[in-house]
Parts: sequence; structure tokens; C-alpha cells
Amino acid sequence: MRKEKIIVFSGAGVSAESGLGTFRDSGGLWEKYKIEDVATPEAWNKDAEKVTAFYNMRRKQCFEAQPNPAHHAIAALEKKYDVEVITQNVDDLHERAGSSKVIHLHGELSKVKSSGPSAEKAFYEQSHWEVKMGDLCPDGYQLRPHVVWFGEAVPMLEEAVKKLFQQILLLL
Repeated sequence: MRKEKIIVFSGAGVSAESGLGTFRDSGGLWEKYKIEDVATPEAWNKDAEKVTAFYNMRRKQCFEAQPNPAHHAIAALEKKYDVEVITQNVDDLHERAGSSKVIHLHGELSKVKSSGPSAEKAFYEQSHWEVKMGDLCPDGYQLRPHVVWFGEAVPMLEEAVKKLFQQILLLL
């Protein structure tokens, strides 16, 4: 028997209850840090060490955070439904709560990738929170966060839109 399909969209609010700061709310990350200093390719080119420190701090917070009741409730839907989560979050709390189909639009802090020309082709699981300057990927370039910075393309957008259109066509 085929399960009914549910697509869940999530953003910073769902992980806020796990202690992860949001970006635009009062007291959010963008009140404490300038986007152009820590979340753009230009910031990386100007001061990779500062950008790395910012994402190490974020990665450490994510590794220490635990899924909250919202993450668990979404994962529990899989018992009855075919659930796909499309999230803007870069944490892995949906997966740790048990969600099996998660599309991360903005990347994942639990992964790193090359800062060189092969950046979009290969990424690597990061088993700990800290990336150090001098940590290189196999192509010899510094590892950088596997996140989408301002000014970069959103590589998973096409897949997310495809899933949505498939669902819409089923409803017609």
C-alpha cells in the first residue's frame, strides 16, 4: 500500500527550540556578525581564518544540540506517511530525530568541502566540530564549510522544486 506524501518545509525556527540561534530574529546571528565578514565567498578570500572560526562555533553548537519535540514529531510522521523534509537549516537535527529524507537547501555543517574549483563536486563528512587552517581535502585546498554563502548558487534548489512539482502533479 502506497503511503500518502507529506512535504515539510523547515527553517531556523524549528531548531531554535534546540538552542540554535536564528539569523534574523532579535538577537539573531546577523545582529552579532556582519554577513559580508563571515558568510560570503569574498569573506573567505579576505579572511578564511575568521570565516572558519565562525563556522567552527556554529558547528560546535550544532554537534551539542539535541533534536527537540518538533524534530521528533516530523520524524514520527514517517510511520504513517511518505515524508520529505526540505529545510533551510544547516544542522542535522532532523536526521538525528529519525527523518530519513531530508533536502538541505543551504548545505550541512556536518560536512566540509574543498575551497578550490571542485567545491561543488565533492564534500566530506565531518566527525568533529573543528576545522583547522591547514586541513586540506584530497585536491590540496583548504576545507571550508559545506554551506551556501550569500552570492552562491543553491545547488539543492532544483531537487527541492522537482519534489514539489511531483507532489503538485499528483494532486491534479
